[in-house]
Amino acid sequence: MNILFVTSEAVPFCKTGGLADVAGSLPQALAKNGDFVSVVLPLYQTVMDKFRDELKFERWTYVRLAWRSVYCGIFSIERDGVKWYFIDNEFYFKRPDLYGYYDDGERFGYFSRAVTEMLKELPEKPDVVHCNDWQSALVPIYIRDEAVRDDFYKSIRTVITIHNIEYQGRYGRETLADIFGLDHGWYSGGTMAFDGDIDLLKGAIVTADAVTAVSPTYAQELKYAYFAHGLENVISMCEGKLHGVLNGIDMNSYDPSKDGQIAAQYGVNNLSGKSIDKEQLQTTMGLQVRPDTPVLAMVTRLVSHKGLDLVCETLDAVMEKDVQVAVLGKGDAQYEAFFNYACQRYPGRVAVYLGYSDALARQIYAGADLFLMPSKSEPCGLSQMIAMRYGTLPIVRETGGLKDTVHAYEAWSGAGNGFSFADYNSGDMCHVICEAIDLYHNNREAFATLQRRGMEEDFSWARSAKAYHEIYGSIL
Repeated sequence: MNILFVTSEAVPFCKTGGLADVAGSLPQALAKNGDFVSVVLPLYQTVMDKFRDELKFERWTYVRLAWRSVYCGIFSIERDGVKWYFIDNEFYFKRPDLYGYYDDGERFGYFSRAVTEMLKELPEKPDVVHCNDWQSALVPIYIRDEAVRDDFYKSIRTVITIHNIEYQGRYGRETLADIFGLDHGWYSGGTMAFDGDIDLLKGAIVTADAVTAVSPTYAQELKYAYFAHGLENVISMCEGKLHGVLNGIDMNSYDPSKDGQIAAQYGVNNLSGKSIDKEQLQTTMGLQVRPDTPVLAMVTRLVSHKGLDLVCETLDAVMEKDVQVAVLGKGDAQYEAFFNYACQRYPGRVAVYLGYSDALARQIYAGADLFLMPSKSEPCGLSQMIAMRYGTLPIVRETGGLKDTVHAYEAWSGAGNGFSFADYNSGDMCHVICEAIDLYHNNREAFATLQRRGMEEDFSWARSAKAYHEIYGSIL
């Protein structure tokens, strides 16, 4: 099977969120199954700066974008059994950041158009073109549009994966022809129409042969208005082609027995090194070095969506217990100010690093005892999987991928691999956090059993790749 993966970001080339982790790992897992896999993404300034010496120039051409004819360069890199293609146009992509510009619609309209036209130039015609989020949502639409006139496109099947439906690519209807070069029928027929605008993600959901969400629970949640941001009826209409596939993590990279960025390595059969990592974390972040006090950690964007308002409401109650809190992240000023104040209110017991550091994040995963993710919604979530991989017990709200991966501890049976609460409620969250702290202090044997159980979970991309392979086969 020949698969082309289309994405706006991918590790190790560029990253702003979880999409980059998926795009950086899933193609390799598919390739290991014997599929021929290639990936295409924009040639951002950061990619050129970091990988200039590895990039191979393939060809240049012009791309049709509405009334414009625009230069397009194609570069490539081969690594880990995958061919990586990069679409070059300095006007659109030679910028400091990946997103956040006034012309993002035109930038990714150009990218999608370039991908559609480069299909004819590839060494082998793809069987499946797998797109991700709104930035590549025009690709299934362009392929469907071209297939009316060109037999080459008729046999190509498309998949769109929704990583976060909150971001849909909504633009005024005048952009349909002026920016994206599509006939007005795509709006008047309802395929891309949404509340007077055009909606790129909606168009992809309707036209793609398969629609996937990044966890089984999130796929079901998308049928409800609270989660779907206006597209619940579209999702329900397309339910027959909707699939929920849980994301994975790089099990080799996130392996406490091999991780060179933590103070001491350890494994599921010997957790002694974790106490050394805990001492290192407490020292690094300015917490009191107390081996018998549990560390409750968060590695997150400091935004309301991640449940930070619940944390603000309950921190004083939680701090009445014998516990320390370590936070890594940045975001809204109100939450940054709150944690700065908490550090002053609880010196040596609360620590925060306002920013992001991969090395410090790994030290937190390894050194903490408990990991908090009280998200309002979480399509998949990777941090809870990484935390379990490092023997740090997650405390999550039961939504999206958090519900699919974390199973609540049952004191009467010993079952579970973490702690969870269902309602978005500060009282419920505080109760579960206190339950986890009490288990740490009063039943270390049961706590260690949960740690080992989490470390043994299979969160590998091989599992996800198998599910995607079956989806591809079903639409071919």
